[in-house]
Amino acid sequence: MMSESLERNLFRMARPWLLSRVRARGQRDAFTLVELLVVIAIIGVLVGLLLPAVQAAREAARRMSCSNNFKQIGLAMHNYHAAYNQLPVHGVGPTNESNNATGAAESKCSAIGIGCGFTRLELSYLVGLLPFVEQQALWEAVSNPIVEPDGDIWPAFGPRPSLSTTTVDYEPWMTDVTTFRCPSDPGFGLPSMGRTNYAACTGDSFYDAERGSTIWQANRWFYESDSRQMERTRCGMRGAFVPRSAMRFRDIQDGLSNTIAAGEIISGLGDRDKRSLTFTNAKGGFAAIARNPKQCEDRALANGLLDPARPRFWTSTARVPASERGHRWAAFHLLQSQMNTILPPNSEMCQVGHSDTYGVAPPSSQHTGGAHILLTDGAVKFVTDSIESGNSRQTTVFCRALQSGIDSTLPAGSRSPFGLWGALGTRASSETVSAEF
Repeated sequence: MMSESLERNLFRMARPWLLSRVRARGQRDAFTLVELLVVIAIIGVLVGLLLPAVQAAREAARRMSCSNNFKQIGLAMHNYHAAYNQLPVHGVGPTNESNNATGAAESKCSAIGIGCGFTRLELSYLVGLLPFVEQQALWEAVSNPIVEPDGDIWPAFGPRPSLSTTTVDYEPWMTDVTTFRCPSDPGFGLPSMGRTNYAACTGDSFYDAERGSTIWQANRWFYESDSRQMERTRCGMRGAFVPRSAMRFRDIQDGLSNTIAAGEIISGLGDRDKRSLTFTNAKGGFAAIARNPKQCEDRALANGLLDPARPRFWTSTARVPASERGHRWAAFHLLQSQMNTILPPNSEMCQVGHSDTYGVAPPSSQHTGGAHILLTDGAVKFVTDSIESGNSRQTTVFCRALQSGIDSTLPAGSRSPFGLWGALGTRASSETVSAEF
C-alpha cells in the first residue's frame, strides 16, 4: 500500500512536466532545414569515407580471382604436359598445304561434308588447354565440324581466328571463357571476339614471334625445316613458348621457378591506351625498334603523339589499328596472346607494323602498380612496374633478320640485357635469379 501511494504521489508531481513535454512535441512534428542539412552532410562524409574502402575490398577480391584463374591455367599446363609430354603449341591447327590466303582460311562451305576454312597455324596455346580448364563442351565444338541450320559447314578447329564478317559466325571463337578472363578487366563485346587476359611468354626478344619455327614461303609450309628460320628462332625466341614449336619442361634449363610461362595483359577498351595497341605513324621500322625498344615512346614524345594530360594514352593524331590487345583468345598473334620481357609491366606496346606483326609487348593489367605472371612451375606472382629491367634502350637479341639478314650486336645465347625482368623471360640463358620480385 505504501508503495502504491508513493507511486501515485510521484505521478501527480511529474504530471505537469510530462504534459509540457507532450505539448512541446505536438508543436514540432518535423526536422528543421538545418537539421536535415546536417544529417545529409554526415551521411555524405560517411559514404566518402566508406566507398574507397568498399571499392578497395572489391578490387582485392577481383585481383584474387584473377590470380586464381591464372593458377588454373598453370595447373592446366602441367596436366597437359603430363598427358602429352609437352606444353600446348602456340601457333598450331589444321591448315591448307597449297593455299595460305587469309580469305580462303576465313571461309565456310555450303556443301555438307566439305570444310573450306583452315587455321593457317594461328591457334593459341589456350585452345589446347580447353579440356583442362573444364571447357570440354567448347573443346568438342572446336574439334568437330559445325553444320549450321542453312547447311553451311565449318571444319574441325574452325577458320582462322580473325575478326572478319565471316568468322564472327563461328561461335566458339566468339565465346568468352571465364578462366581466360581477369575480373578486373571491364572489356567485353565487339569489336572483339572472345577476349583473354593471359598471354604466352616468348622471352626477352621478338624476332620472329609472328612466324616462329614454321614458315610459309615458296608456296609451301616448312615445318621446322628452313635453316634460316630455325636460326632466327633459336637466336631470338628465348622464352618458355616458341611459336609453332613443341616445348617441354626439359627445355627450361634456367629452372621452372625462374622462368615465366605467361603474363597478364589488358584487353583493349577503344580508349587509345598505349598498353593495348601501338600507333602506326612512322616509327623507323624493324631495326629501329629492335635496337631501341623505347622507340615508340621516343617518337611519340618527339611528334606529340602522347597525351601530356594522360601519359598512358596516345593522342587523337596518332593513327592506331582497329584490333587491340587481348581481343582474340584463339589467335596466337603477338597483339592477342603473346607477351615478352623487354619493357617492364604496363609499358607501351611498340609493334613494327600494325595488328598482326612482331614487336615489344609487355604484360599489363587493370590492377594498381603491376601485373600477374605465371611461372613455369605453376606459381603466380604479382610483379610491380618498378621491377629491375636493365637498360630499356638496349638492343634485343636477333639473328638473320629480314631479307638483308642483319644481326644484333648481342650474339645468340647472350644473357638478357633487360636485368632481372629479362632474365625471368628467358628459358636457357644461364642467368641466376636471386633477387626478390
